[in-house]
Amino acid sequence: MTKTGADRVGAVTAAVARQVRELRAARGWSFEELAGRSGVSKGMLVQIEGARTNPSIGTLCRVADAFGVNIARLMEPAEDQAVKITSAAEAPVLWQGEHGGTAHLLSGLGEPDLVELWDWRLAPGEAHRSPDHPRGTKEVLHVLSGTVVVWVDGQDHRVRTGETIEFHADREHGYRNDTDEPARLMMVTITPSGEWDRRTRSRRPRQD
Repeated sequence: MTKTGADRVGAVTAAVARQVRELRAARGWSFEELAGRSGVSKGMLVQIEGARTNPSIGTLCRVADAFGVNIARLMEPAEDQAVKITSAAEAPVLWQGEHGGTAHLLSGLGEPDLVELWDWRLAPGEAHRSPDHPRGTKEVLHVLSGTVVVWVDGQDHRVRTGETIEFHADREHGYRNDTDEPARLMMVTITPSGEWDRRTRSRRPRQD
């Protein structure tokens, strides 16, 4: 039986609630401690663990960074499989633009570094601003169609169909479509492993 969009969102929300609860408990962190490390409010964390909210991509990034895991880990139980195949229809949508753009998280690997594979679609006029990621994070974007402006540290870089850009993503950055045509890009994000504390901007080995 095929899941509806609402069913998929509900399943993701429940998975995130379970994973955040288990990861926090395993570390013996209070809500206050996780809030301090992640920069996400205690109230929001309580809602996430209670499966009462569908957190934004930015919130998920901050929580995952604090635990030293990737977003994909927050969305499904850890599985020890030699081979795993998933369809594009199963990929969760973690961002939706006001004109129909989307960001699908296609896959994520957790060892030795954290690697995520994304499928982004930006409708004309859409933009996404991303806060700085943990120190050492890099992104590689390949534009499949259209033209995308990638800004890093306030500087614009125009990337056209067939071109690839790679940059340090541990600073403010984002993507936008200034054209009249839709744009699509594939993105790989690579983050060094380790729990990230936004209060001290320091990393230490992840606790599994």
